[in-house]
Amino acid sequence: MSGMARDLRVEGLAKRFGGLRVLEDVDFTLPPGAVLGVIGPNGAGKTTLINVITGRTPPTAGRILLGSQDVTGWPTHALSRLGVVRSFQQTNTFKTADVRENVARALRFSRGGLDGWTRLVPLLRDFGLADRLEEQSDKLPYGLQKMLGLVLAYAADPQVLLLDEPAAGLERSERSRVDDFVHHVSRQGCSVLIVEHDMDLVRRLCPEILVLDAGAVLARGAVAEVLARPDVIAAYVGADAGDAV
Repeated sequence: MSGMARDLRVEGLAKRFGGLRVLEDVDFTLPPGAVLGVIGPNGAGKTTLINVITGRTPPTAGRILLGSQDVTGWPTHALSRLGVVRSFQQTNTFKTADVRENVARALRFSRGGLDGWTRLVPLLRDFGLADRLEEQSDKLPYGLQKMLGLVLAYAADPQVLLLDEPAAGLERSERSRVDDFVHHVSRQGCSVLIVEHDMDLVRRLCPEILVLDAGAVLARGAVAEVLARPDVIAAYVGADAGDAV
């Protein structure tokens, strides 16, 4: 990972669309190498949080800092150059290009340049993509397309990686690949924020979680403690939070 890793700090973040409050007074700090899960019912503001942090949507109020640098409202391409990168819930590849060209294109725009191939070799190998470099990406099985999308996000040489439902659409047997990916990048000092509905995956990967409800932070802390809270359970419409989807 290029450059010195820095904390991501979100302070008093708010987003409104007209009179609709989507985020309100959200605060958290994500240190280098940390993994934080963000959960909440549908419409809680989880994806909007990622969109605001990564510059796709400007905030209404609050600040976003990378280390001591205020990056509030910066455009996506400028944040990516600093190392703030996201993935998408849907597969996000250069569909008509083969796997090798997908990776090469991602590296051309990365902070580390084409030398980043070495950094990606373990992931390509472990995900079964190293033997399929000549295959067109949209012809791959869905699970491999999804993992290629994560590799492309990591190709940008992020300091902070925000994952929007990385396990969505994957078979249960494939979801351990997401675990492997997150463990790998966090060991390199990259911090990871995960928005996810798969609570088993959240429990496995996230030492801490943040719960959003109606755009506000309902709870933050260790997974088992937070999921046992009556107000968190109630946020999932009375269902057992352990089964929430």
